[in-house]
Amino acid sequence: MGIAVASVDLLSEKAALMRESLQKSQTIADNVVTILGSFDHRLSALETAMRPTQIRTHSIRKAHENIDRTLKAAEVILAHFDQYRQAEAKILKGPHEDLENYLEAIDKLRSNIQFFGSKKGFKSSDGIVIHANNLLAKAISKLEDEFKQLLSSYSKPVEPERLFDCLPNSMRPSSGSPGHEGDPSGKNPNHHSEHHNNNGDAVVYTPPALIPPRFLPLLHDLAQQMVEAGHQQQLLKIYRDARSNVLEESLQKLGVEKLNKDDVQKLQWEILEAKIGNWIHFMRIAVKLLFAGERKVCDQIFEGFDSLSEQCFAEVTTNSVSMLLSFGEAIAKSKRSPEKLFVLLDMYEIMQELHSEIETLFKGKACSGIKEAATSLTKRLAQTAQETFGDFEEAVEKDATKTAVTDGTVHPLTSYVINYVKFLFDYQSTLKQLFQEFESGDDSSQLASVTVRIMQALQTNLDGKSKQYKDPALTHLFLMNNIHYIVRSVRRSEAKDLLGDDWVQRHRRIVQQHANQYKRNAWAKILQCLSIQGLTSSGGGSGTGGDGGAGSSSGASRAIVKDRFKNFNVMFEELHQKQSQWTVPDTELRESLRLAVAEVLLPAYRSFVKRFGPLVESGKNPQKYIKYTPEDLDRMLGEFFEGKNMSETKR
Repeated sequence: MGIAVASVDLLSEKAALMRESLQKSQTIADNVVTILGSFDHRLSALETAMRPTQIRTHSIRKAHENIDRTLKAAEVILAHFDQYRQAEAKILKGPHEDLENYLEAIDKLRSNIQFFGSKKGFKSSDGIVIHANNLLAKAISKLEDEFKQLLSSYSKPVEPERLFDCLPNSMRPSSGSPGHEGDPSGKNPNHHSEHHNNNGDAVVYTPPALIPPRFLPLLHDLAQQMVEAGHQQQLLKIYRDARSNVLEESLQKLGVEKLNKDDVQKLQWEILEAKIGNWIHFMRIAVKLLFAGERKVCDQIFEGFDSLSEQCFAEVTTNSVSMLLSFGEAIAKSKRSPEKLFVLLDMYEIMQELHSEIETLFKGKACSGIKEAATSLTKRLAQTAQETFGDFEEAVEKDATKTAVTDGTVHPLTSYVINYVKFLFDYQSTLKQLFQEFESGDDSSQLASVTVRIMQALQTNLDGKSKQYKDPALTHLFLMNNIHYIVRSVRRSEAKDLLGDDWVQRHRRIVQQHANQYKRNAWAKILQCLSIQGLTSSGGGSGTGGDGGAGSSSGASRAIVKDRFKNFNVMFEELHQKQSQWTVPDTELRESLRLAVAEVLLPAYRSFVKRFGPLVESGKNPQKYIKYTPEDLDRMLGEFFEGKNMSETKR
C-alpha cells in the first residue's frame, strides 16, 4: 500500500516539471515570433528602398540586349549589302570570264532579294529589291545568251562515218555488196542476214555524244537558272532552234530525203528499191543512235525538269521523225505491186524492231503524237503488205506476159514465183504477225494454204502458156521442165516441210507423165518408120524365110524399105535440128530423158537395119539410105535439149 502511494507522488512531480518546461518553451516561441516579426518589417522597408534601383538595373540590361540585337541585325544587313555589291560586280562583268562564279553570284542575288523582301520594316528594302530584280533580269538575259552561244557552238551535224562507227561491226556498210541473183524483190541480202543475226546474239549500239559531255553539267546549271527565273519558254525555243536543225542536217548528210507519194511513184523500181533499203538502215541509225543520243542530252541538261525535257525532246525530233516517216507513208500509200511485198515486209520488220525503243525514247504526253505516227505507219505497212500478198496470188494466176520461151525451158514466171515463195519463208515470223493481225487460226496452216494456192495458181498459168506451142511434144517438155523446177525447188527449201511429202510425190508423178507424153508425141511417128508393118509383099506382118539378114527381109519391097530409111533420116534430122534448140536445163533430167529416148529408138533402129539393111546394101548407093550407125544416132541424141541456136544445129 505504501509503495503505491510513493509511485503516485513521483508521477505528479514529473507532470509538474513537464508543465513548467512547456510554459518556458511557449515563452521562448513567443519571443522568437516577436523578433521575426520585427525582421519582416525591416526587410519590407529595405525592399521598398531598393525597388527603384532594381528597375533601373533591369532597364539598363534590356537596353544592352536591344543594342546587341540591333548590332547583329545591322551586321546581317551589312553582310547582305556586301554580298549584293559583290554579286553586282560579278554580274556586271558578264558570264564569259568565269561562268561558275557568275552562276554563284546569281544565287547570292536571289538570296539577297529573298532577304530584303522579308524586311518590310526596313526603310530601303523595297528599293533594294527592285534594283536587285532588275539586275537579276539582266543576269538571266546574259545567261540566255550564254546558253544559246554554248549550245550552238557545240551543236554540229554528226558525220555519217561517225555514226557508222557507232554501229555493231556486222551492220557497218561495206562497199560492193552484191544482191541476190534471181531475187524477185531485189532486196539486199545483207539486211536479211542482219535481221536473222539480230535474233541471236544481242548487238550493241553506242549512241554518239552529240554534245561534249564536259559541257553538259554547265548547260544544266544554266538551264536550271533560267527555269527558276520562269524562262522555260525562252529556254525551249533556244534549245529547239539549236538542236532541231542540227538533227535534220545529220539525217540529210546520211542521205535521208523527204519524199511524198508522187515523188515515189515517179522513181524507177531499182532506184526506189535502193532508197527503201537505205531507209531501213537510216531508221535504225536515227532511233538507236541519233534520237537515243538526243534523249540523253535532253535528260542531262533538263535533269529535274521532266516535263520540260520531254517537251524539248519532242520539239527537237518532230521534223526529223516526220522526214523519216513520210517516206514510209509514201511507200505504203503508193501503187501496190508484187515486187514491193518484200520491201514492205522489211519496212514492217524494222518498225516492229524499233517499237519498244520508240516507246521508251518518246515517253510522255509531249511525244504522244510522234508515237502515234510511228504506230500508224507500222499498221499501214502491215495492211499494204497483206493486200500485196493477196494481189500476188491473183497476179500469178492471171499473168499474161508474152515472154516467148521457144525452147520449152523454165519460164521466167516460174523462177520468179518460186524465188518469191522461197523468200516468203525468210519472213515466216513476220508473216505470222500479219496473219495474227488480220486473220484467225493456226499461222502455219495459213502459210501452207497460201503457198499451195500460189503453186496452184502458177500451174494453172503454166497450163495456159503451154497451149501457145504448136508442137504437142514441146508443150509437154515445157510443162515437164517447169513442174520439175517447182518440185526440185520445194524439196530444197523450207516449203517442203510445209507442203509435205505427199505434195512432192504427187508432182513428181506429174513430171513423169509429161516426160512420157513428150516421148509419145515426139517419137511415135519416127518409130513407125522402123516398124515391119507394111513392108512385106502381103502388106501384113513380118516376112518369113531366107537366111540371115537377107533372108529375114524376104517378101519385103526394096523400094518401100528404101523409102522407110529415107523418111527416117529426114525425120531424125528434123528432130535433131529442132530439139537441139529445145532446152532441158536440169542436167539430171536432161540425161534421163535422152536415155529414155535412146532405150526406145536405138534397139528399134538396130533391129530394122539388121533385118532390112541387106536389101539396101545390095543395091546402088546404100549410104544414101543407111546414113547413120546406131552410134551416130546415140551421139546426136547427146546434142538434144542443149538449147543451141539455129546456126549451131546446121553445122
